Parts: sequence; structure tokens; C-alpha cells
Amino acid sequence: MYKSVVAVMAALLWNQATMAAAEGSLTLEGELIDSFCYLSGVMGGPEATRGTAHHHCALWCAAGGVPVGLLTDDGKVYLVLGEGADTTSVAAPGLFENQSHRITVEGRAFERDGMNYVVIARIIKDAGIPNHTHEDYGPIPEAAAPKPIAKP
Repeated sequence: MYKSVVAVMAALLWNQATMAAAEGSLTLEGELIDSFCYLSGVMGGPEATRGTAHHHCALWCAAGGVPVGLLTDDGKVYLVLGEGADTTSVAAPGLFENQSHRITVEGRAFERDGMNYVVIARIIKDAGIPNHTHEDYGPIPEAAAPKPIAKP
């Protein structure tokens, strides 16, 4: 019995140590994205859902409650679970004005079941929207443009 209890306690402590190593305060830099359109591909490829070509959609999705994502240079997407003192909304209303902006944040990151999350403590730097994609994708990416109705 004693050996079983010790084994269970050792396993629990090892699991907590592993989780603590995977979680922690860090600095991340990337573009705030519309997580639904980027991850689902509904608006075209990943490039079409970034920058100025997707800015208005990103604003609408964030306003509608779609979680904001932070796309880092290494291609990881972190779903934002909260920003600043507001941890009540995954849509992070405090980040609304920063959609499509390249930002540097300080916060706590978590990984669960292959998904990355971040709770942003503060924005360190906001570089605005450096990713001007209208030239490549137009104001509405082709995959998202409404198709004309054929006349009979």
C-alpha cells in the first residue's frame, strides 16, 4: 500500500513539474489574426487571411466573439484566452483595435493537447499593420468573394 501511494505521489509530482516547464511567462511576437478564418481555411489559404486583405473580416469576427489568435513567425498560432485584466472573454475585446497588427506581448503560454494558448499580460510593442496584402489578394480574397447569380 505504502509503495502504491508513493508511486502515485511521484507520478503526480512529475506531471506537475512537466506542466510547469511547459507553461510560463514569456514574450511573443506576431500578427493578431482571425483564428476561425485562418485555421478553417474558409476564406482561402493562410496568406489570404492575414494583413490588410482580411482586416475587416478579422474585426467583425472579433466583435462577434471569435477568439483572437496570435500567429508567430515560426507558424504557431496561440489562441488568446485573455488580455490584461479582462480574462472573461476569449474574443479579447481589449485587442479589437489591434486586429491584423504585428504586436509583441508579454504573458503566460500554455499547450494542451497540441493547441497553444496565451493569456496576454500586456502589449509591449504595436507595429501596426505591416502586412499589406491588398495588392496580392484585393480587398476581398477571391475565395471569399460572392459569386454572381446567373440570369435565366
